[in-house]
Amino acid sequence: MTDARAAAVSLARRLKEDGHVALFAGGCVRDRLLGKDPKDYDIATSATPAQVRRLFPGSNEVGAHFGVVIAKTKGHHVEIATFRTDGSYHDGRRPATVTFSTPEEDARRRDFTINGLFEDPESGELIDHVGGRADLAAGILRAIGVPAERFAEDSLRLLRAVRFAVTLDFEIDPATWAAMVEHADGLARIAPERIREEFSRILVLPNRARGLELLVASGLIRHFLPEVLALIGCEQPPEWHPEGDVFTHTRIMLGMLGEHAPLELCLAVLLHDIAKPPTQTFDPEAGRIRFNGHDALGAAMAEEILRRLRYPNDVIESVSFMVSRHMQFMNVQQMRVSRLKRFMAAPTFPLELELHRVDCGSSNGFTGNFDYLRGKRDEFASSPLIPPPLVTGRDLIALGQSPGPRFKDLLEAVQTEQLEGRLSDREAALVWIKERVFK
Repeated sequence: MTDARAAAVSLARRLKEDGHVALFAGGCVRDRLLGKDPKDYDIATSATPAQVRRLFPGSNEVGAHFGVVIAKTKGHHVEIATFRTDGSYHDGRRPATVTFSTPEEDARRRDFTINGLFEDPESGELIDHVGGRADLAAGILRAIGVPAERFAEDSLRLLRAVRFAVTLDFEIDPATWAAMVEHADGLARIAPERIREEFSRILVLPNRARGLELLVASGLIRHFLPEVLALIGCEQPPEWHPEGDVFTHTRIMLGMLGEHAPLELCLAVLLHDIAKPPTQTFDPEAGRIRFNGHDALGAAMAEEILRRLRYPNDVIESVSFMVSRHMQFMNVQQMRVSRLKRFMAAPTFPLELELHRVDCGSSNGFTGNFDYLRGKRDEFASSPLIPPPLVTGRDLIALGQSPGPRFKDLLEAVQTEQLEGRLSDREAALVWIKERVFK
Protein backbone atom coordinates (compact mmCIF):
# COMPACT_ATOMS: atom_id res chain seq x y z
CA MET A 1 0.00 0.00 0.00
CA THR A 2 1.41 3.39 -0.99
CA ASP A 3 1.82 6.15 1.57
CA ALA A 4 -0.88 8.22 -0.14
CA ARG A 5 -3.37 5.34 -0.08
CA ALA A 6 -2.54 4.47 3.53
CA ALA A 7 -3.14 8.08 4.56
CA ALA A 8 -6.50 8.14 2.77
CA VAL A 9 -7.51 4.78 4.24
CA SER A 10 -6.80 6.09 7.74
CA LEU A 11 -9.10 9.08 7.16
CA ALA A 12 -11.86 6.89 5.74
CA ARG A 13 -11.55 4.51 8.69
CA ARG A 14 -11.98 7.39 11.12
CA LEU A 15 -15.14 8.52 9.30
CA LYS A 16 -16.57 4.99 9.42
CA GLU A 17 -15.73 4.65 13.10
CA ASP A 18 -17.83 7.77 13.67
CA GLY A 19 -20.80 6.11 11.94
CA HIS A 20 -20.49 7.53 8.43
CA VAL A 21 -20.20 5.94 5.01
CA ALA A 22 -16.79 6.71 3.47
CA LEU A 23 -15.75 5.56 0.00
CA PHE A 24 -12.92 6.29 -2.40
CA ALA A 25 -14.38 8.07 -5.42
CA GLY A 26 -13.61 9.09 -8.96
CA GLY A 27 -10.17 9.08 -10.52
CA CYS A 28 -8.37 7.07 -7.85
CA VAL A 29 -10.81 4.18 -8.33
CA ARG A 30 -10.60 4.41 -12.12
CA ASP A 31 -6.81 4.46 -12.11
CA ARG A 32 -6.49 1.49 -9.76
CA LEU A 33 -8.73 -0.58 -12.03
CA LEU A 34 -6.54 0.40 -14.97
CA GLY A 35 -3.46 -0.81 -13.11
CA LYS A 36 -2.12 2.70 -12.47
CA ASP A 37 -0.91 4.13 -9.20
CA PRO A 38 -3.31 6.99 -8.31
CA LYS A 39 -1.62 10.34 -7.74
CA ASP A 40 -4.14 11.31 -5.08
CA TYR A 41 -7.22 9.99 -3.36
CA ASP A 42 -10.67 11.53 -2.96
CA ILE A 43 -13.19 10.40 -0.36
CA ALA A 44 -16.96 10.67 -0.73
CA THR A 45 -18.87 10.44 2.53
CA SER A 46 -22.26 10.73 4.20
CA ALA A 47 -20.70 13.04 6.81
CA THR A 48 -21.54 16.71 6.48
CA PRO A 49 -18.74 19.26 6.16
CA ALA A 50 -19.25 20.28 9.79
CA GLN A 51 -18.88 16.67 10.91
CA VAL A 52 -15.75 16.24 8.80
CA ARG A 53 -14.18 19.36 10.29
CA ARG A 54 -15.00 18.15 13.79
CA LEU A 55 -13.32 14.81 13.15
CA PHE A 56 -10.26 16.37 11.53
CA PRO A 57 -9.24 19.59 13.30
CA GLY A 58 -7.12 21.83 11.09
CA SER A 59 -8.87 20.74 7.90
CA ASN A 60 -9.88 23.40 5.37
CA GLU A 61 -13.34 23.84 3.86
CA VAL A 62 -12.54 24.76 0.26
CA GLY A 63 -16.01 24.40 -1.17
CA ALA A 64 -18.56 25.13 1.51
CA HIS A 65 -21.36 25.35 -1.05
CA PHE A 66 -20.40 21.93 -2.45
CA GLY A 67 -19.53 20.22 0.82
CA VAL A 68 -15.80 19.81 0.13
CA VAL A 69 -13.18 19.69 2.90
CA ILE A 70 -9.43 19.14 2.59
CA ALA A 71 -8.05 17.01 5.41
CA LYS A 72 -4.35 16.63 6.11
CA THR A 73 -2.65 13.55 7.49
CA LYS A 74 0.90 12.21 7.36
CA GLY A 75 1.93 14.88 4.87
CA HIS A 76 -0.91 14.14 2.47
CA HIS A 77 -3.92 16.27 1.55
CA VAL A 78 -7.13 14.36 0.87
CA GLU A 79 -10.32 15.86 -0.52
CA ILE A 80 -13.39 14.73 1.43
CA ALA A 81 -16.74 15.55 -0.19
CA THR A 82 -20.22 14.92 1.12
CA PHE A 83 -22.49 12.83 -1.15
CA ARG A 84 -24.62 15.33 -3.00
CA THR A 85 -27.18 15.95 -5.72
CA ASP A 86 -26.73 19.06 -7.84
CA GLY A 87 -29.53 21.50 -8.48
CA SER A 88 -30.05 23.40 -11.74
CA TYR A 89 -27.10 24.93 -13.60
CA HIS A 90 -27.49 28.51 -14.85
CA ASP A 91 -24.02 29.40 -16.13
CA GLY A 92 -22.68 26.17 -17.63
CA ARG A 93 -20.19 25.94 -14.80
CA ARG A 94 -21.64 25.11 -11.40
CA PRO A 95 -24.99 24.20 -9.82
CA ALA A 96 -27.05 26.94 -8.20
CA THR A 97 -27.83 24.64 -5.28
CA VAL A 98 -26.69 21.28 -3.92
CA THR A 99 -28.45 18.81 -1.67
CA PHE A 100 -26.57 16.29 0.43
CA SER A 101 -27.71 12.85 -0.65
CA THR A 102 -26.69 9.21 -1.18
CA PRO A 103 -23.88 7.38 -3.01
CA GLU A 104 -26.28 6.41 -5.81
CA GLU A 105 -27.40 9.99 -6.41
CA ASP A 106 -23.86 11.31 -6.05
CA ALA A 107 -22.60 8.91 -8.72
CA ARG A 108 -25.32 9.95 -11.16
CA ARG A 109 -24.45 13.66 -10.99
CA ARG A 110 -20.82 13.01 -12.09
CA ASP A 111 -19.54 13.44 -15.64
CA PHE A 112 -18.49 10.08 -17.13
CA THR A 113 -19.22 6.52 -16.09
CA ILE A 114 -15.54 5.72 -15.57
CA ASN A 115 -15.39 8.58 -13.04
CA GLY A 116 -18.57 7.53 -11.21
CA LEU A 117 -17.14 4.49 -9.45
CA PHE A 118 -16.73 4.04 -5.69
CA GLU A 119 -14.47 1.69 -3.75
CA ASP A 120 -14.51 0.54 -0.15
CA PRO A 121 -11.12 1.80 1.11
CA GLU A 122 -10.43 -1.20 3.34
CA SER A 123 -11.97 -4.16 1.53
CA GLY A 124 -11.37 -2.91 -2.00
CA GLU A 125 -14.96 -3.77 -2.95
CA LEU A 126 -16.07 -1.90 -6.08
CA ILE A 127 -19.40 -0.07 -6.00
CA ASP A 128 -20.74 0.75 -9.47
CA HIS A 129 -24.07 2.54 -9.88
CA VAL A 130 -23.46 3.79 -13.45
CA GLY A 131 -21.86 0.98 -15.46
CA GLY A 132 -18.38 2.43 -15.24
CA ARG A 133 -16.58 -0.89 -14.78
CA ALA A 134 -17.93 -2.30 -18.06
CA ASP A 135 -16.95 0.87 -19.91
CA LEU A 136 -13.45 0.73 -18.44
CA ALA A 137 -13.09 -2.85 -19.63
CA ALA A 138 -14.40 -1.94 -23.10
CA GLY A 139 -12.33 1.23 -23.42
CA ILE A 140 -15.40 3.45 -23.79
CA LEU A 141 -15.84 7.02 -22.57
CA ARG A 142 -19.55 7.51 -21.89
CA ALA A 143 -21.39 10.38 -20.25
CA ILE A 144 -23.56 9.39 -17.29
CA GLY A 145 -27.28 9.49 -18.00
CA VAL A 146 -28.31 11.88 -20.79
CA PRO A 147 -25.10 13.25 -22.37
CA ALA A 148 -26.63 16.57 -23.39
CA GLU A 149 -27.65 17.21 -19.79
CA ARG A 150 -24.16 16.48 -18.48
CA PHE A 151 -22.59 18.91 -20.96
CA ALA A 152 -25.22 21.57 -20.34
CA GLU A 153 -24.45 21.40 -16.62
CA ASP A 154 -20.76 22.13 -17.10
CA SER A 155 -19.60 22.83 -20.65
CA LEU A 156 -15.97 22.33 -19.66
CA ARG A 157 -16.84 18.62 -19.67
CA LEU A 158 -16.68 18.89 -23.47
CA LEU A 159 -12.93 19.41 -23.25
CA ARG A 160 -12.58 16.93 -20.41
CA ALA A 161 -14.14 14.30 -22.68
CA VAL A 162 -11.41 14.88 -25.23
CA ARG A 163 -8.71 14.77 -22.55
CA PHE A 164 -9.93 11.52 -21.02
CA ALA A 165 -10.35 9.87 -24.43
CA VAL A 166 -6.79 10.81 -25.39
CA THR A 167 -5.22 10.09 -22.00
CA LEU A 168 -6.76 6.63 -21.75
CA ASP A 169 -6.83 5.90 -25.50
CA PHE A 170 -10.57 5.27 -25.22
CA GLU A 171 -13.22 5.58 -27.89
CA ILE A 172 -16.00 8.08 -27.21
CA ASP A 173 -19.48 6.56 -27.01
CA PRO A 174 -21.49 7.59 -30.14
CA ALA A 175 -24.30 9.22 -28.15
CA THR A 176 -21.76 11.12 -26.05
CA TRP A 177 -19.91 12.23 -29.18
CA ALA A 178 -23.12 13.39 -30.86
CA ALA A 179 -23.93 15.51 -27.80
CA MET A 180 -20.43 16.99 -27.83
CA VAL A 181 -20.82 18.06 -31.45
CA GLU A 182 -24.34 19.41 -30.89
CA HIS A 183 -23.41 21.37 -27.77
CA ALA A 184 -19.91 22.53 -28.71
CA ASP A 185 -21.03 26.15 -28.57
CA GLY A 186 -21.41 25.72 -24.81
CA LEU A 187 -17.73 26.60 -24.56
CA ALA A 188 -18.73 30.21 -25.21
CA ARG A 189 -19.93 30.28 -21.58
CA ILE A 190 -16.60 29.10 -20.17
CA ALA A 191 -13.89 31.49 -18.99
CA PRO A 192 -10.72 31.54 -21.14
CA GLU A 193 -8.62 30.51 -18.15
CA ARG A 194 -10.58 27.27 -17.68
CA ILE A 195 -10.41 26.49 -21.39
CA ARG A 196 -6.68 27.19 -21.38
CA GLU A 197 -6.05 24.75 -18.54
CA GLU A 198 -7.89 21.88 -20.22
CA PHE A 199 -6.42 22.66 -23.65
CA SER A 200 -2.90 22.74 -22.22
CA ARG A 201 -3.42 19.38 -20.52
CA ILE A 202 -4.52 17.89 -23.85
CA LEU A 203 -1.61 19.43 -25.74
CA VAL A 204 1.09 17.93 -23.50
CA LEU A 205 -0.30 14.40 -23.70
CA PRO A 206 1.81 11.91 -25.68
CA ASN A 207 -1.06 11.42 -28.15
CA ARG A 208 -1.65 15.16 -28.51
CA ALA A 209 -2.14 14.74 -32.28
CA ARG A 210 -5.32 12.73 -31.66
CA GLY A 211 -6.40 15.40 -29.20
CA LEU A 212 -6.13 18.02 -31.94
CA GLU A 213 -8.10 15.83 -34.33
CA LEU A 214 -10.92 15.37 -31.80
CA LEU A 215 -11.03 19.09 -31.03
CA VAL A 216 -11.39 19.84 -34.73
CA ALA A 217 -13.83 17.03 -35.59
CA SER A 218 -16.12 17.92 -32.68
CA GLY A 219 -16.16 21.62 -33.57
CA LEU A 220 -14.86 22.56 -30.12
CA ILE A 221 -11.73 24.28 -31.37
CA ARG A 222 -13.64 26.90 -33.33
CA HIS A 223 -14.79 28.39 -30.02
CA PHE A 224 -11.33 29.13 -28.65
CA LEU A 225 -8.75 28.69 -31.43
CA PRO A 226 -10.58 29.07 -34.77
CA GLU A 227 -7.36 30.03 -36.56
CA VAL A 228 -6.43 26.34 -36.65
CA LEU A 229 -9.38 25.58 -38.93
CA ALA A 230 -7.88 27.74 -41.67
CA LEU A 231 -4.93 25.34 -41.82
CA ILE A 232 -7.22 22.64 -43.19
CA GLY A 233 -7.00 22.65 -46.97
CA CYS A 234 -4.25 25.27 -47.06
CA GLU A 235 -2.08 23.78 -49.79
CA GLN A 236 1.72 23.79 -49.68
CA PRO A 237 4.43 23.28 -52.32
CA PRO A 238 4.42 19.49 -52.86
CA GLU A 239 8.16 19.41 -53.48
CA TRP A 240 8.74 20.63 -49.92
CA HIS A 241 5.60 19.27 -48.28
CA PRO A 242 4.58 15.95 -49.81
CA GLU A 243 2.58 15.20 -46.66
CA GLY A 244 -0.22 17.57 -47.67
CA ASP A 245 -1.86 20.71 -46.31
CA VAL A 246 -0.71 22.82 -43.36
CA PHE A 247 -3.04 21.10 -40.92
CA THR A 248 -1.70 17.66 -41.83
CA HIS A 249 1.85 18.96 -41.51
CA THR A 250 1.12 20.40 -38.05
CA ARG A 251 -0.67 17.27 -36.85
CA ILE A 252 2.23 15.05 -37.92
CA MET A 253 4.69 17.35 -36.13
CA LEU A 254 2.72 17.15 -32.89
CA GLY A 255 2.79 13.38 -33.15
CA MET A 256 6.57 13.36 -33.63
CA LEU A 257 7.29 15.24 -30.41
CA GLY A 258 8.59 13.33 -27.44
CA GLU A 259 6.29 11.95 -24.77
CA HIS A 260 7.25 14.66 -22.27
CA ALA A 261 7.47 17.65 -24.63
CA PRO A 262 6.97 20.88 -22.63
CA LEU A 263 3.93 23.05 -23.15
CA GLU A 264 5.87 25.89 -24.80
CA LEU A 265 7.22 23.55 -27.47
CA CYS A 266 3.81 22.01 -28.12
CA LEU A 267 2.25 25.45 -28.53
CA ALA A 268 5.07 26.60 -30.82
CA VAL A 269 4.61 23.55 -33.03
CA LEU A 270 0.85 24.07 -33.16
CA LEU A 271 1.23 27.76 -34.05
CA HIS A 272 4.47 27.85 -36.09
CA ASP A 273 2.59 27.96 -39.41
CA ILE A 274 -0.58 29.64 -38.14
CA ALA A 275 -0.04 32.58 -40.53
CA LYS A 276 0.35 30.49 -43.68
CA PRO A 277 -3.32 30.85 -44.70
CA PRO A 278 -3.33 34.69 -44.63
CA THR A 279 0.09 34.92 -46.34
CA GLN A 280 -0.48 32.28 -49.02
CA THR A 281 0.24 33.50 -52.56
CA PHE A 282 0.76 31.79 -55.91
CA ASP A 283 3.85 32.74 -57.90
CA PRO A 284 2.93 32.11 -61.55
CA GLU A 285 6.47 32.64 -62.85
CA ALA A 286 8.01 30.15 -60.44
CA GLY A 287 4.92 27.98 -60.53
CA ARG A 288 4.84 27.54 -56.78
CA ILE A 289 3.02 28.50 -53.61
CA ARG A 290 4.66 31.01 -51.26
CA PHE A 291 4.07 32.15 -47.69
CA ASN A 292 6.23 35.25 -47.49
CA GLY A 293 6.42 36.71 -43.98
CA HIS A 294 4.41 33.96 -42.34
CA ASP A 295 7.00 33.70 -39.58
CA ALA A 296 6.71 37.37 -38.53
CA LEU A 297 2.93 37.47 -38.87
CA GLY A 298 2.73 34.08 -37.17
CA ALA A 299 4.58 35.42 -34.13
CA ALA A 300 2.08 38.28 -33.86
CA MET A 301 -0.87 35.90 -34.29
CA ALA A 302 0.55 33.50 -31.72
CA GLU A 303 0.86 36.32 -29.21
CA GLU A 304 -2.73 37.43 -29.82
CA ILE A 305 -4.07 33.88 -29.52
CA LEU A 306 -2.19 33.11 -26.32
CA ARG A 307 -3.19 36.42 -24.73
CA ARG A 308 -6.79 35.68 -25.61
CA LEU A 309 -6.46 32.39 -23.74
CA ARG A 310 -4.80 34.13 -20.78
CA TYR A 311 -1.47 32.30 -20.96
CA PRO A 312 1.28 33.67 -18.69
CA ASN A 313 3.56 36.30 -20.21
CA ASP A 314 6.63 34.08 -20.12
CA VAL A 315 4.85 31.38 -22.12
CA ILE A 316 3.57 33.94 -24.65
CA GLU A 317 7.01 35.47 -25.10
CA SER A 318 8.76 32.13 -25.54
CA VAL A 319 6.23 30.76 -28.02
CA SER A 320 5.99 33.88 -30.17
CA PHE A 321 9.79 34.15 -30.22
CA MET A 322 10.13 30.55 -31.41
CA VAL A 323 7.52 31.09 -34.10
CA SER A 324 9.31 34.24 -35.27
CA ARG A 325 12.62 32.38 -35.73
CA HIS A 326 11.59 29.01 -37.12
CA MET A 327 12.40 29.93 -40.72
CA GLN A 328 15.92 31.09 -39.82
CA PHE A 329 17.08 27.50 -39.40
CA MET A 330 17.37 27.16 -43.17
CA ASN A 331 20.24 29.69 -43.13
CA VAL A 332 22.32 28.45 -40.20
CA GLN A 333 25.07 26.96 -42.35
CA GLN A 334 25.63 30.36 -43.98
CA MET A 335 25.74 32.31 -40.71
CA ARG A 336 28.97 33.89 -39.48
CA VAL A 337 30.25 32.35 -36.26
CA SER A 338 29.24 35.41 -34.23
CA ARG A 339 25.68 35.37 -35.53
CA LEU A 340 25.39 31.62 -35.10
CA LYS A 341 26.54 31.80 -31.49
CA ARG A 342 24.05 34.54 -30.73
CA PHE A 343 21.35 32.50 -32.45
CA MET A 344 22.17 29.41 -30.42
CA ALA A 345 22.47 31.36 -27.15
CA ALA A 346 18.73 32.06 -26.99
CA PRO A 347 17.18 30.36 -23.92
CA THR A 348 14.58 28.73 -26.19
CA PHE A 349 17.14 27.29 -28.62
CA PRO A 350 16.92 23.65 -27.40
CA LEU A 351 13.14 23.77 -27.95
CA GLU A 352 13.58 25.48 -31.31
CA LEU A 353 16.00 22.79 -32.42
CA GLU A 354 13.37 20.16 -31.62
CA LEU A 355 10.74 22.20 -33.48
CA HIS A 356 13.07 22.28 -36.49
CA ARG A 357 13.64 18.52 -36.28
CA VAL A 358 9.93 17.69 -36.44
CA ASP A 359 9.29 20.45 -38.99
CA CYS A 360 11.65 18.80 -41.46
CA GLY A 361 10.87 15.26 -40.38
CA SER A 362 7.17 15.76 -41.10
CA SER A 363 7.79 17.16 -44.58
CA ASN A 364 10.92 16.94 -46.74
CA GLY A 365 13.01 14.87 -44.33
CA PHE A 366 16.06 17.14 -44.71
CA THR A 367 18.34 16.81 -41.68
CA GLY A 368 21.38 18.80 -42.86
CA ASN A 369 20.78 21.90 -40.76
CA PHE A 370 19.75 19.88 -37.71
CA ASP A 371 22.90 17.75 -37.93
CA TYR A 372 25.02 20.88 -38.49
CA LEU A 373 23.63 22.56 -35.38
CA ARG A 374 24.13 19.49 -33.25
CA GLY A 375 27.73 19.39 -34.40
CA LYS A 376 28.21 23.05 -33.60
CA ARG A 377 26.60 22.58 -30.21
CA ASP A 378 29.24 19.95 -29.42
CA GLU A 379 32.00 22.10 -30.89
CA PHE A 380 31.04 25.13 -28.79
CA ALA A 381 30.34 23.15 -25.60
CA SER A 382 33.75 23.78 -23.99
CA SER A 383 33.05 27.48 -23.34
CA PRO A 384 30.03 29.79 -23.01
CA LEU A 385 28.41 30.72 -26.30
CA ILE A 386 28.38 34.33 -25.14
CA PRO A 387 31.46 34.84 -22.92
CA PRO A 388 31.88 37.75 -20.50
CA PRO A 389 32.52 41.00 -22.42
CA LEU A 390 36.10 42.13 -22.91
CA VAL A 391 35.11 45.77 -22.49
CA THR A 392 32.14 47.54 -20.90
CA GLY A 393 30.34 50.83 -21.16
CA ARG A 394 32.62 52.27 -18.48
CA ASP A 395 35.60 51.66 -20.75
CA LEU A 396 33.92 53.56 -23.57
CA ILE A 397 33.06 56.45 -21.24
CA ALA A 398 36.72 56.56 -20.13
CA LEU A 399 37.62 56.94 -23.81
CA GLY A 400 35.31 59.93 -24.10
CA GLN A 401 32.28 58.21 -25.61
CA SER A 402 28.76 59.17 -24.60
CA PRO A 403 25.91 56.65 -24.35
CA GLY A 404 23.97 56.51 -27.58
CA PRO A 405 23.63 54.56 -30.82
CA ARG A 406 27.39 54.56 -31.52
CA PHE A 407 28.04 53.48 -27.94
CA LYS A 408 25.88 50.38 -28.44
CA ASP A 409 27.33 49.69 -31.89
CA LEU A 410 30.88 49.71 -30.54
CA LEU A 411 30.09 47.25 -27.76
CA GLU A 412 28.32 44.95 -30.21
CA ALA A 413 31.21 45.21 -32.68
CA VAL A 414 33.71 44.22 -29.99
CA GLN A 415 31.53 41.27 -29.02
CA THR A 416 31.37 40.20 -32.67
CA GLU A 417 35.17 40.22 -32.91
CA GLN A 418 35.32 38.25 -29.67
CA LEU A 419 32.81 35.66 -30.89
CA GLU A 420 34.65 35.34 -34.19
CA GLY A 421 37.83 34.60 -32.26
CA ARG A 422 39.73 37.68 -33.46
CA LEU A 423 39.83 39.31 -30.02
CA SER A 424 40.54 37.36 -26.88
CA ASP A 425 41.74 39.80 -24.19
CA ARG A 426 40.86 43.19 -22.79
CA GLU A 427 44.04 45.00 -23.84
CA ALA A 428 43.65 43.97 -27.49
CA ALA A 429 39.98 44.96 -27.38
CA LEU A 430 40.80 48.45 -26.05
CA VAL A 431 43.40 48.93 -28.79
CA TRP A 432 40.86 47.81 -31.38
CA ILE A 433 38.32 50.35 -30.08
CA LYS A 434 40.84 53.21 -29.95
CA GLU A 435 41.77 52.62 -33.55
CA ARG A 436 38.14 53.16 -34.53
CA VAL A 437 37.35 55.99 -32.11
CA PHE A 438 40.40 58.13 -32.81
CA LYS A 439 41.07 57.32 -36.44
